[in-house]
Amino acid sequence: MCSLHIAGTKICVIGLWHLGCVYAACLAELGYSVIGADENVQVVSNLRIGKAPLFEPGLDDLVSKGIAAGKLSFITDISAAAAIADFVVLAYDTPIDEHDRVNLSIVFHAVYLLKSNLHTTLVVSSQVPVGTCDEIEKQLDSAGVAYVPENLRLGQAIERFMNPDMIVIGANNAVVATKVKKLFAPIRSKIIEMDLRSAEMTKHALNSFLATSISFANEIGNICDLVGADGLKVAAALRSDSRIGSKALVRPGLGFAGGTLARDLRSLQETARKHGFSSTLIDAVLDVNEKQNYSVINRLRRVMGVFTGKTITIFGLTYKPGTDTLRRSAALEIIKQLEKENAVVKAYDPRVQGLVGNTIAVNLFQDPYCACEGSDALVILNELPEFTNMDFKKIGRIMRTAFVLDTQNLLDSSKMIDSGIKYVGLGRGMAV
Repeated sequence: MCSLHIAGTKICVIGLWHLGCVYAACLAELGYSVIGADENVQVVSNLRIGKAPLFEPGLDDLVSKGIAAGKLSFITDISAAAAIADFVVLAYDTPIDEHDRVNLSIVFHAVYLLKSNLHTTLVVSSQVPVGTCDEIEKQLDSAGVAYVPENLRLGQAIERFMNPDMIVIGANNAVVATKVKKLFAPIRSKIIEMDLRSAEMTKHALNSFLATSISFANEIGNICDLVGADGLKVAAALRSDSRIGSKALVRPGLGFAGGTLARDLRSLQETARKHGFSSTLIDAVLDVNEKQNYSVINRLRRVMGVFTGKTITIFGLTYKPGTDTLRRSAALEIIKQLEKENAVVKAYDPRVQGLVGNTIAVNLFQDPYCACEGSDALVILNELPEFTNMDFKKIGRIMRTAFVLDTQNLLDSSKMIDSGIKYVGLGRGMAV
């Protein structure tokens, strides 16, 4: 794998959070000489000792391996790192605000720093609205720009980087496209070439399709609850249809969270409105999603009545399993509403050591049974496998009221009932 071309190629990766760290570590694993650059001194200091800024399975080990092999280093001077590179990869995790609208200031700050020091190809992998790369190309008139949309998943990022379903390469210049194809040649995957705007639009379209699938599944699941049908059985049948597929996101549960899908939906909304177009389907997908997470509150309220004086335990705070990321987590939004209605909230998530900021006042426990003791309800909000292996007979005994709302449909309903627990899933024909 480590050809002379690869061994002699230097790559600068700018932006060292999830996307950038995975890019840097994986490119070093492929044999490239990689410099990771970020102005955050603490992040760079930690990476130099093999500690990534957030949890991703295998990432710390891969960073340490790259450092030990002399293939990976980290620096805070973006301009200096870019000046000696054969390729520069812009890999910031693009920030979003509380309304899931993208903030590109960090991206264009990096572009400003690159103006006088970039003499090679810039590969943009940060998630950006359509038209952004054209603007970057205008500002960097001496450099070629390509857009390679990231397709990583928290908890599976390294595997997804090394074995993607496809690699999309967007470029308005055939020479630039050829160079970037060579950069990604060590990864054995289908490469799809297109122009910059089509590549940006592809990322929007992929995430919007996934979001639409989730909202569709939740609408079907909610109707299943009303009529006594089992949404998981319906989902299994849907995935067996070749027109839909075995990996389709048609399983009822919570809405999508984390900001990534919503960011693309909001970008498409704004793009449509700028051109006088009504994005009716995108608007509906977002509306269904917002209502879905609030439906957890409504289900609890129907079982428990008012929340004042009640204690509710939450299992799972991160926005998905396999990560310690709390950004735009559905759990945090649900907890905020519970606390607004005077519930006492206790929580357990083995990935979370402490909550960032003071937005919620949840009591975080290191032991799941202590978190359940004396509670009036247990709500499971993500899919950590260890939740399925707990002693629910014990949990039922130590709770004040043995009631479990399983938003991920992780647990066996018959076993829960045998344990003396009132059990409710989402979309399982268990309307409450």
